[in-house]
Amino acid sequence: MNNQSAPTSRRGFFWGAAAAGAAVATVASVKAVDTGAAIPSESLPAAPAKGGGYSLSEHVKRYYQTTRV
Repeated sequence: MNNQSAPTSRRGFFWGAAAAGAAVATVASVKAVDTGAAIPSESLPAAPAKGGGYSLSEHVKRYYQTTRV
């Protein structure tokens, strides 16, 4: 019998590359979680007392006029 190993196939190469890519992605995502990427609540501005948010300004009215068909 011949004790030489068979040459590596393309399929095996791509399986190995996919496994390595998955490992790198896992490590990167774990590092992102561990670094404390959350925004501290102290840095967020306080919400307006009466809600604030959307208002129908002149700019918005002009935009709606340009979208009419």
